[in-house]
Amino acid sequence: MISDAILVIQTANAAISGIKELIGNGKDLSDCGAQIGKYFDSKAQIQKNADRSGSTSEITMFFELEKLRQHEEELKQMMIYSGRAGLWQDWLRFQADQKRSRDDAKADLQRKKMARAKAIKNGLAIVFGVLAILSAVGAAGLMVYWLIGLKGK
Repeated sequence: MISDAILVIQTANAAISGIKELIGNGKDLSDCGAQIGKYFDSKAQIQKNADRSGSTSEITMFFELEKLRQHEEELKQMMIYSGRAGLWQDWLRFQADQKRSRDDAKADLQRKKMARAKAIKNGLAIVFGVLAILSAVGAAGLMVYWLIGLKGK
C-alpha cells in the first residue's frame, strides 16, 4: 500500500516537473495536456488512498497531499499567467464535470449491481416456489396412489 502510494506520488511529481519544464522551454499549456492529466489522475489516486488509509501512513499521505496542493497552486498560476483568459476556470469546470460523470457512472454501476442481486433473489424465490409446488403435487400424487392402492386390495 505504501509502495503504491509512493509510486503514485512520484508519478504526480514527475508530471509537475514535466509541466514546469515544458513551460520553461516556451511551450504552451495546451502542449502539457498529457502531464496535466497524469498529475490530476495521480492526485485523485492519492486522495483515494488517503481516504482508505487507516495506518501510520496518514501523516505521510497528508503531507504528500499538501505538496500536491502547492504544486496545483503553481499550476493554477501557470494557467492564469501563461494560458488563455479563463483557462483556470474552464479547467475547474472541466474537472467538476468529469467528477460528476465518474460519480454518475459509479452510481449507475451500483444500481446495476442492486438490480442484478434483486433479479437473482427473485429468480431463486421462483425456483424454490416451483419446487415447493412440485413437491406438494408429488406428495399428493403419492398419497392418491397409496390410497388407490389400499382400496384396490
